[in-house]
Amino acid sequence: MGAPSTLESTKTNTSIELSGAEAVIKSLIHEDVDLLFGYPGGAIMPVYDALYNYQNELKHILTRHEQGAIHAAQGYARASGKAGVVIATSGPGATNLITGIADAQIDSTPLVCITGQVISQLLGTDGFQETDVIGISMPVTKWNYQVTSAEEIPEAIAKAFYIARSGRPGPVLIDITKDAQFAQLNFDYKKCESIRSYEPIPTTDQNSLKKAAELVNNSKKPFMIFGQGVILSGAEKELNQVVEKTGIPAASTVLGLSALPTTHPQYVGMVGMHGNYGPNLLTNECDVLIAVGMRFDDRVTGDLKRYCKQAKIIHIEVDPSEINKNVRCDIPLLGDAKEVLQSLLPLVNSNTHPDWIDEFEKCEKIEFEKIVQKEFFPKSDQISMGEVLNKINNITKGDSIVVTDVGQHQMISCRYAQYNYSRSSITSGGLGTMGFCLPAAIGAKLAQPLRQVIAIVGDGGFQMTLQELGTIKQFGIDIKIIILNNEFLGMVRQWQELFFEKRYAHTEMQNPDFIAISKGYGLESKKVSKRDELNNALEEMLSFDGSYLLEVKVGKEDNVFPMVATGASVSEVRLE
Repeated sequence: MGAPSTLESTKTNTSIELSGAEAVIKSLIHEDVDLLFGYPGGAIMPVYDALYNYQNELKHILTRHEQGAIHAAQGYARASGKAGVVIATSGPGATNLITGIADAQIDSTPLVCITGQVISQLLGTDGFQETDVIGISMPVTKWNYQVTSAEEIPEAIAKAFYIARSGRPGPVLIDITKDAQFAQLNFDYKKCESIRSYEPIPTTDQNSLKKAAELVNNSKKPFMIFGQGVILSGAEKELNQVVEKTGIPAASTVLGLSALPTTHPQYVGMVGMHGNYGPNLLTNECDVLIAVGMRFDDRVTGDLKRYCKQAKIIHIEVDPSEINKNVRCDIPLLGDAKEVLQSLLPLVNSNTHPDWIDEFEKCEKIEFEKIVQKEFFPKSDQISMGEVLNKINNITKGDSIVVTDVGQHQMISCRYAQYNYSRSSITSGGLGTMGFCLPAAIGAKLAQPLRQVIAIVGDGGFQMTLQELGTIKQFGIDIKIIILNNEFLGMVRQWQELFFEKRYAHTEMQNPDFIAISKGYGLESKKVSKRDELNNALEEMLSFDGSYLLEVKVGKEDNVFPMVATGASVSEVRLE
């Protein structure tokens, strides 16, 4: 949605006079915000000055970089289900948020970003630290708006929270000029409950529901792929009920992981470029595909011309723009995933599909013999990423929140990590942002302080935001950090090996002493390179009271399989 020309006034009868800066803080408190991430600077200084008087109501986490703040807000939102809040100054402060905002937009993460701006009279003059953040952020926000008078602040923030959280969630940005922060207004706050012409939840067509149920009831080889839409709508219970009643095998996208427990008997794994063998291969053999809260990303579909052409497709989706965008569906079910699944449940028949499930189990055995067994129990002297994840599972039993960065370790973690509870897998999906993990783990831990948070990161991505170790130390945030160090930009190197004749152009890393860096920040740390040390090191780290960094040296040229190469069909999934 683009920025409206004016904000619609919604006032109550009582008001108090205060500054625009204090109105920002009061507005956040009215939206039940108790935690925000940020980095101060000149154009946002009045808001920080106002925040000084509200430290008991609003906890502020000072990250070491604005990118750290935005990724931490993402982690907080993903782990809590609330909107993450981040504040930054103008110019470079605002532009440093853009990568995280773009990441949040494509991964449907609710964020409210508040940036300072030069005084109104200087807009458009290239004043000191002036940047057109509205123009820059418009393509990667769900909505943005520039405030130039104090009176606009309460309603702008109310609207921002409503838009960020409703329908398909996403990031919004409010840019507030410095003079608007200093000016006085009669403050009166009312939460936004609707916006003219904005319909976040479309109405589900009842005839389409009946047709979808008829397709499911008559199918012999039904298959379900669920995405993050299930988690965002809180539809985990309904997903479980539909799956168990119908007997349908169900697979997850990367962002849908943990919506169903990995131990669920009908959970058959993950689809996608490095997903499981059976779900990828059998996508092109099912007769009905039910897609729930997922957008048919190219990493899921492979070659669209050869994707699931044999099946009738039912697409449950809240965002009308996703219907028929990549994959043409036979029955679109527009609406909130929770409500649609609730309506579908009484219409579908109780069923089992033992022969069809058996096909997935056969594929699982093939994958275990050719890939998993070698990952978990490698014959090489070098530690594999897969065995690290296997040992973590043995210790945590699937009870931890696992936050990953981007690369080989990410795909290995998504493939092997076990999850018992929803919102337990947090990663950068659509944008694939290296540097995401460490600050996102900070946000996740602050959102779920009673749960163990494990950050799994590669040596490349870790170095993009390692300064956030300072944030972890300053605020006493208990995170277990595992660096899987292969001294390469591993995923790029894998592609160079497979598709560029092993021409390893600028992917080998000369890394620093990660343990010395960790100790420099005052964190406990350890390095492991031998297999017989690994299990004890993991147990020591996971039982330690406080943050801990464990560096694990893994095979330099190990690859991640299965793999669906770019342009290939999902039927052409490679096992080696």
